[in-house]
Amino acid sequence: MRLLGAVLTSLVAVSLAAAQSPQKDSPKGDAKPDAASIEPKRVKTIPLDADGQVRGQVKGEVKGEAKDQPARKAQANEKAKSKQTAKAKPDPKDTKKTEKTDKAEKPSKEVADSYNAIPLAERIAIQNDLIWTGDYNGMLNGEFGERAVAAVKAFQKRKGSKETGVLNLQERAALALLAKPKQDAVGWRIVDDLATGARVGVPAKLMPNTNVSGGISRWSSQRGETSAETFRIAPAAALAPIFERMKKEPAGRQAEYSVLKDDFFVISGQQNLKRFYVRAQLRNNEVRGVTILYDQAMQGIMEPVVVAMSNAYAAFPAGRASPPPRRLVEYASGVAVAPGVIATSREALEGCYVVTVAGIGGADRIAEDKDRGVALLRVFGAELKPVTFSSETPKNADIALLGVLDPQAQGGGAAVSVAKARVSDALALDPVPALGFDGAAALDAQGRLAGIASLRVPVVAGSAPNVGASATLIPADAVRALLAAQNIAPAATASGADAAKVAVVRVICVRK
Repeated sequence: MRLLGAVLTSLVAVSLAAAQSPQKDSPKGDAKPDAASIEPKRVKTIPLDADGQVRGQVKGEVKGEAKDQPARKAQANEKAKSKQTAKAKPDPKDTKKTEKTDKAEKPSKEVADSYNAIPLAERIAIQNDLIWTGDYNGMLNGEFGERAVAAVKAFQKRKGSKETGVLNLQERAALALLAKPKQDAVGWRIVDDLATGARVGVPAKLMPNTNVSGGISRWSSQRGETSAETFRIAPAAALAPIFERMKKEPAGRQAEYSVLKDDFFVISGQQNLKRFYVRAQLRNNEVRGVTILYDQAMQGIMEPVVVAMSNAYAAFPAGRASPPPRRLVEYASGVAVAPGVIATSREALEGCYVVTVAGIGGADRIAEDKDRGVALLRVFGAELKPVTFSSETPKNADIALLGVLDPQAQGGGAAVSVAKARVSDALALDPVPALGFDGAAALDAQGRLAGIASLRVPVVAGSAPNVGASATLIPADAVRALLAAQNIAPAATASGADAAKVAVVRVICVRK
């Protein structure tokens, strides 16, 4: 009986050992192995290579286990055979990596050939539209690699189309139709920042206020929810120190993403209660850049806008061989000098197909003096009260300019603004008034019309003074002489800034 009991005891022990063995490699959630048989901090995940294959032989992780245990040997042999015949399943921790790889797989030769057959300008246009639809976050370079093709597929998936990675004619048209309203909704435009020399993409409706001072340009919303500011640092021998400083300054800035290359850097993250983005470039010991700030509540709107602004920003744009074309719609100011007659800058009316006066309607150009830069417009049905002329032209004196700002800087308003300036002996105005003040009324100390302003801005950058822009005073005598040539007599009314405001209007030029 004792012998029989010993045999039974041995069989039970062997059965228990065989039952415990597979538990040590059971999936998560199954019965766990005896804690006493596992050394603390020795349990590891299965190592995988880039293809999801098990890297090397998985050795026992249990310290003190019997190497000659039959169940262990059988299990090791089974794993070795499995490695040779099939790929091991990836660790659940690597699932995201695997999914990301699948989504951004290298485009096929057919897809690549399809895009190579498209002109570069059109490829860039497709990428640009994909940015505005929120599908693409990359460079506008016309290269359709993994990221750009994945963006096309994302757009196709959202539209319920087959995810080919190549747009057909109907899909391309749908993409353009979807992107254009998004650009229009934010007032997207490209401007040349004459303060730093860079070219900037600006969402004018989101950032209608513009200010240029201290060598920088700043665009912002009415309450400061969004803003963009250019900067220039010179001399700058190296980019790295500036990069490191801008990651931490101003106070409250926390960089979450940053890239530093030989000639440019990008930083983005959190700045107090706002999101920020900085892009800068180094050339010839000079750093130019732009900083974008926006409230966290604006993130959904601003994310594609920031990507577009980053791609549009050109720190050192190539020079133009000829002057840039005038805008199709341009805004100026004018002042009533006789019943139904408005004087304005001839420069503002250059190439106009249609001229209108805000709040009144169409205007006829009745006379101009090319040499002195003044033009006369006639309007009908308007009760304008003409200003009183000054008897002399001010020199080395302070004047007040009354005009209507460009809507880009005024959020579409049409209120008359007042700006101070000084007239030199050469009739130059300092500082240069804002955009929209071309043709503005210049009042002397007694509030009488001393002349009208004439602006020359090489490239539009904003609503405030710009480096390279200039302004002069067209004397009141020139306006009076042009009226006399048309047998029009000035009609004097009460003088003063308040009375003159009633005579100032916005002039709109529309070109083909």
